Amino acid sequence: MGKREELIAQYAEDLKTKCGMEPDLDLLTKVTIGCGPAIYNADASTVASSQPSELETVKNNFLVKKLGLEDGPELMDAISKVIETYGKSERNKYRAVVYYMLTKHFGKEAIYG
Repeated sequence: MGKREELIAQYAEDLKTKCGMEPDLDLLTKVTIGCGPAIYNADASTVASSQPSELETVKNNFLVKKLGLEDGPELMDAISKVIETYGKSERNKYRAVVYYMLTKHFGKEAIYG
């Protein structure tokens, strides 16, 4: 099993155990691939949810640019809900898992079609 497959398995496990959801592995794989080389970098592969600037980056680079959503307060609300679901005390919030949950939250799976 390659490194990407190992990471996808780890992300799927996080979704099951920490977020209480059954992952759509096809979508999770596409979201992971969409994250590019960031998934292999220890710092870039996680979302520092306690840093407002990091949450702004998720909002602007993922929700607005990638998913094509209009900027508004509901975007930060959704990010907060996802962080809450993942667990605020969870040290490693993987970017691919956060992006996957945001994609599901906004019903934007077709972007990865």
